[in-house]
Amino acid sequence: MRGSAVVLGAGVAGLATVRGLLRAGWDVHVLERSPGLPDTGTALGMWPEAMHALDLLGAGDQVRATSVEQRGARLLRPDGTEIAHLGPGRTARLVPRPALLAALAEGLPAGLITWNTSVTASDVLPPADVVVAADGIHSPARVALFGTVARPLGTVAFRGTVPGSVGGVTETWGPSRLFGITPHDAESTNWFASVRADLLDPVPSRTSAAGILRRLYGNWHPDVRRVLDALGEHPIDRRTLLDVAPLPSYVSGRTALLGDAAHAMAPNLGRGACEALLDATALVEALTAAPDVPGALHRYDDARRGSATRTVRLARLANTVSTAQHLLPVRNLVVAAAARLS
Repeated sequence: MRGSAVVLGAGVAGLATVRGLLRAGWDVHVLERSPGLPDTGTALGMWPEAMHALDLLGAGDQVRATSVEQRGARLLRPDGTEIAHLGPGRTARLVPRPALLAALAEGLPAGLITWNTSVTASDVLPPADVVVAADGIHSPARVALFGTVARPLGTVAFRGTVPGSVGGVTETWGPSRLFGITPHDAESTNWFASVRADLLDPVPSRTSAAGILRRLYGNWHPDVRRVLDALGEHPIDRRTLLDVAPLPSYVSGRTALLGDAAHAMAPNLGRGACEALLDATALVEALTAAPDVPGALHRYDDARRGSATRTVRLARLANTVSTAQHLLPVRNLVVAAAARLS
């Protein structure tokens, strides 16, 4: 089947869908609220299934050229001793968000994306056979169709990059907070911190993000302190973490929800961008193979909703466990045992 599609959003899910539909012979137009592709952003994990999706979209080689391959991760205590070695047999690639988006946008026809265009529930969209709502965690399309708004996880995230390379992936778990360090590219380090929101309540409102981080993590092991010492004037992204409760469907009428619009999740599993890519390739495959749009959208929903819902629930659990306040030795023993069995 071929037809026309309006895509709301030029993020990972939106651009991946556009790329796939164009390759399948569809007529596509994109509406995006931002003025252009971002030139900053932290690293995203690309698991093997995501790399396979990128290969299907013809963007895999470019992502490999701009990413760093990693095998497994070490889970640490604040003093630097190891809790567990996670996934030593699993390989992932870490790619900066701007590089991933640039790879997905490579070769798209000029004028395909209309920038600076905010789409709300009241907007009249251009006529199309399919509306692809890849409009993010606060998706107006999802709210209009299902009334579902994003819900808080009870944690706040800080993230950024600093100069200097790092040889592997670590995540350090302490009481009510964690600190992660990964490669960003060959010359810089990606870092992220997650803190229970109630831990920040006593912090004076004028305290800088860097000041908060040094107060919370300043006595942790040397790798964490190296990142804190390198913060300088580098931008720090701070945001309240949210996810989206499981929906009864990712489809309503001729509209399909993808990516964060459908299943925004806690970042703890590093699966958000991967799930968006899997959404895109599943939707493209369904629209290409099915004889009509309703059948294609049903096929997409059936292929993706169950798996993505499980991932949302696991990510929410991981967010809670990793920032637990009590029984930390028991938590660590359970995680170590689970890592040995996996």
